[in-house]
Amino acid sequence: MRTIDVRDVRQAVAELLRHSAHSLPEDYLEAMRSAGRQERSPLGQEVIELLLENAAYAEAETIPTCQDTGMAILFVEVGQDVHFSGGEICAALQDATRDAYADLRKSVVTDPLLRVNSGDNTPALIHWEIVAGDGLRISALQKGFGAELMSRVSMFPPAIGEEGIQQFVIDTVEQAGPNACPPLIVGVGIGGSLDTVGMAAKKALLRPVGSVSPQPHVAALESQLRDALNELGIGPQGLGGVVTALAVHVELLATHIAALPLAVNLNCSAPRRATLEL
Repeated sequence: MRTIDVRDVRQAVAELLRHSAHSLPEDYLEAMRSAGRQERSPLGQEVIELLLENAAYAEAETIPTCQDTGMAILFVEVGQDVHFSGGEICAALQDATRDAYADLRKSVVTDPLLRVNSGDNTPALIHWEIVAGDGLRISALQKGFGAELMSRVSMFPPAIGEEGIQQFVIDTVEQAGPNACPPLIVGVGIGGSLDTVGMAAKKALLRPVGSVSPQPHVAALESQLRDALNELGIGPQGLGGVVTALAVHVELLATHIAALPLAVNLNCSAPRRATLEL
């Protein structure tokens, strides 16, 4: 049994969130540099250059890469042999979010009907998973809602097949147009149930940009979808071009024989994500 002090978790997660608000992942930055070389539209090339300049300036000056610093979403993998001391782990994660957002925009309302701002960007959304061992791994997304509003989920019969899956993803991105701030990272969840397929799509956004599924049929689907999305002509920031999607990441879940749940979660051109291990 390994003991982890929740005060250490609070400090580490707060720093993780502060850091990811102004420092974008290197795999994303490299994908954007590659996209700049692939983009044929002069305006699209200029937009990509400006986005890269913005990212570099934000990191150098320690300021947010986007004015929408998002909602904190935490994926927590806890080893079954971990014991937490010094307080309550859920409270520590909410305190970490409160600490991190002290100087960032507060975008969370506590009641979706009354629209009362919490004032500290809590509560964070926390997804828990118990795993083997005595480790603790926490991945954070600071998810802006321009792209989130353009995301979709639907429950289909399995008869739609792979063709129907592709059309749903393409329609989602096409309807989003410039509103999700392309170039996009597209997370796709397939299977599970209504309550899990959306999380699978969001969890797909944690993968390094352009990473390939180890399952050949899924990797083929990812490649086909990326090519189809880039043929839409939406381009960087919706101003036209051949780079609408940097990557498509697909995650599968077991599901019922009568259903094919499907979700598409879009991430904008400021993918704030980071991971720590304790």
